[in-house]
Amino acid sequence: MNTILAGMLGFGVLIIPLLGIRIDLEAVLFGDLLTANFGDLLRTIIAFLVFILLMTFGYEKVVYVGLDPEGASASGINVSLLNLALSFTTALVIVSSMSAVGVILVIALLSTPTLLGLNKAHSLRIAMMRSSFFGLCISLLGFILSIVFNLSPGPAISVICVASLLIPKLRK
Repeated sequence: MNTILAGMLGFGVLIIPLLGIRIDLEAVLFGDLLTANFGDLLRTIIAFLVFILLMTFGYEKVVYVGLDPEGASASGINVSLLNLALSFTTALVIVSSMSAVGVILVIALLSTPTLLGLNKAHSLRIAMMRSSFFGLCISLLGFILSIVFNLSPGPAISVICVASLLIPKLRK
């Protein structure tokens, strides 16, 4: 997903001059909290509610589809509908967060908390909870640092994502 996101971003940047569009690429790459609006908040809330419903009522199905889609389909699970719901949730989160924090941060927050949460996790449920916790902590720390030091939150959170992956390696 990160590769496709980065590739489509590059493609978009390449066609901007061809279409004659005037756009602030710095705001696209690093975000601008002042451009976030009620629609972004609404999309994020909808994505959150869909995700909570999926995890509450369909966790086992999601895991089954993730591990063995053919087996899940053979057992009667509507794999296409479940994949569509997960894709819809992911797309809503990406679209609603891009204007506020930018593409760079969206890419970083799609992978960094997951990598941190998977480290020595004994189950998928624990990995998901830890990933959510790490994502929340990284975001809060980035926003606090950006407020205290008058920085842009997107790049600040992106740097914290990289640091959170490097610090455990440096300790060893």
